[in-house]
Amino acid sequence: MSLMLKEIAQQPEVLERTLAAETPKVARFAKFLAARDIRLIVLVARGSSDNAALFGRYLLEITSNIPVSLAAPSVHTLYGAKLATRNMLVVGVSQSGEGTDINFVLERSKKAGAYTLGITNEAGSSMAGLVDEVFLIRAGKERSVAATKTYTGQLLMFYLLASSLQQGRGLEKLHQLPELASQSLRLAPAIQSMVERYRFMNHCIVVGRGLIYANVYELAIKLMETCYIITERFSSADFLHGPVAMVQKDFPVIVFAPPGKTFKDILRLTQQLRKLKAETLVISSEPAILKWATQGIQIPSKIEEFLAPIPYIIPGQLFAAMLAAVKGLSPDRPRSLKKVTKTL
Repeated sequence: MSLMLKEIAQQPEVLERTLAAETPKVARFAKFLAARDIRLIVLVARGSSDNAALFGRYLLEITSNIPVSLAAPSVHTLYGAKLATRNMLVVGVSQSGEGTDINFVLERSKKAGAYTLGITNEAGSSMAGLVDEVFLIRAGKERSVAATKTYTGQLLMFYLLASSLQQGRGLEKLHQLPELASQSLRLAPAIQSMVERYRFMNHCIVVGRGLIYANVYELAIKLMETCYIITERFSSADFLHGPVAMVQKDFPVIVFAPPGKTFKDILRLTQQLRKLKAETLVISSEPAILKWATQGIQIPSKIEEFLAPIPYIIPGQLFAAMLAAVKGLSPDRPRSLKKVTKTL
C-alpha cells in the first residue's frame, strides 16, 4: 500500500485530534478579532494550500460578510509593492510553514499593520514564529509528496477561523466531520473496482461550484502530480462559457455534486454531458444526478453543503492514488517534485 493511501486513511483521526486541540483557540481568537476593525481578509498560499485557501475564500465571505482576497505573492517578492494592510487579517497557509514567499508576505504585512494568522502542520516552523496566532493541524508527519491529510486539515482550520469571526457560531457542526470522513473511506472498494476503466486516461476535466469548488482544483492537482494526467478545472458556470465545446464522445469529466445551492446547476450540466456522450464520473449522494452519470461514486449519506468539502474530497484522493497504482506509478514520489517547495 502506498504512503498516500495510508495517509488518506488517517484523516478521521487527524480531524478528531485537531478539533480537540484547536477548538479552545476559537474563543481566544474571537476576542482578538472583535477588538479590531477587520475590513479585509487576505489569504496567502501555494499549491494544495492555495486550493484550501480557495475554500477559505468562499467560506469566510459567506459566513463573515468580510471581503476576502487571494494574494499574489509575486506582487511582494518580485515587484516589491508595499501594500496598505492596516485593518486587514492576513492568513498564511502552508503545510510545512517554510514557504519562503508566503512567510515574506506575512512578515511584510505584519510590519505594515496587518494582523496575521498562520495555518500549518509544523509547530516549530518559521511561519509559526512570526504570526500573531497559529492554527496548528495535528496531522503528524506527512511523508507522501501528494498532500492529503494536511489538505483536509487546512479546510478544518478555515472552519475554525470562520467560527472565530462569528464569535464561536458553527463549532458544534464540525464534530460530525471525523465520522463523515470515515464514511467516505468506506467507499474504497467501490473506487478500486472502477479505476481500471480509467487506466489509459491521459486528459480530463473536473467541474464543481461554490463551497466545493476548491475540491475541483485539489482533485485536478492530484491527478496531475500522481497520475500525470492533463487536467483542466472549471466552475460549472465558467465551463458553459466556452470550454464545454471540448467535450465529445467519451471525453472524461469528473463532477462534484453535493446537495445545496449549486445542485440544480450541476444537475443541468450533467444532463447536458449525457447528451454529449461524455464519460462522466459523478461524486454525489443524490440519485437524481447519479442516474445521469456514466460512473458514480455515491457518498453514503446526504451531507449539507457547508460540511461537504472534506468528505467529498476523500473519494477523489482515493481515486487518484488507486489510479496511479493501476498506471504503474508511485503517488508518493512524483517525478520532478519535492515535499517542500520554496519559491520567491
